[in-house]
Parts: sequence; structure tokens; C-alpha cells
Amino acid sequence: MNKHKPVADIMTTDVYTVNVNKDTLFDVKDLMLGKGLRHVPVVHGKKLAGIISKTDIDRLIFSRMFDEEEDADEAVLEMLKIEQVMTHKPKVVQADTTVREVAEILAKEEFHALPVVDGDKLVGIVTTTDVIKYMLTQY
Repeated sequence: MNKHKPVADIMTTDVYTVNVNKDTLFDVKDLMLGKGLRHVPVVHGKKLAGIISKTDIDRLIFSRMFDEEEDADEAVLEMLKIEQVMTHKPKVVQADTTVREVAEILAKEEFHALPVVDGDKLVGIVTTTDVIKYMLTQY
């Protein structure tokens, strides 16, 4: 196993994002459902502003718990802004961070995704699934 493999080799570089000032929680929900995403970086221009997860959205949606509650979902999603729901200042890694270091962070911090940045510019995202897939190629 290559102990020094950079996360740049396994991360997703074509990242779907939402804009903190332009998009809504409806946009986040639709993007996640449409693309099968569990984490979406939130940007302000090209700068990383935060990250929002499927769990964050699921906490707001009542229709999964009760029949006929879709109107409540819409009201909640209209009431709140991305900025109020996202994780501000998420833990990030650099493209040259090793896969091992990323795996240690994901395991210790119990995160499931980490934005990859160059300075404050988003350049990718790495998830637990990316790390597991890489580990599987090593055995």
C-alpha cells in the first residue's frame, strides 16, 4: 500500500456545489436527490463557505415521519437559508494530504466528507466511500 498517496489521486474534482447567496434549500434538496449526493460544499464565489449534508436536510423534512406533511417541508425549506443550516468552517484538507491522513480524520472526527482546498478555493471533495474504494484496490 502506498502510504504517501495524495488525496488528489482519489478525490472528486468535478464537485457539485451550491452558492450561499444564490441558491435555496430547495436547490440543495433537489441537487442531492437528482445526483445522489450526501454532501454538498457551499461556496461564495470560488471560496468555500461551508458544507451541507443530506442529514442536515433530513432533519428539516417532516414528511418522512408523517403522512401528508409535504406542505410543512416546503414551509421549513422556504423559511430557512442555506447559511442557517450548513456547517460553517468545515474541516478541510489540502490536495497533497495523504489518503492515510484523510482516513484518520474521517475515523476520528466521524465526518463522512472533507472539502479539499487550495488556500480557501475549493478544488475537490473526498468521502469515506472514496477512501474505502481506494483501500479495496490495495487488497
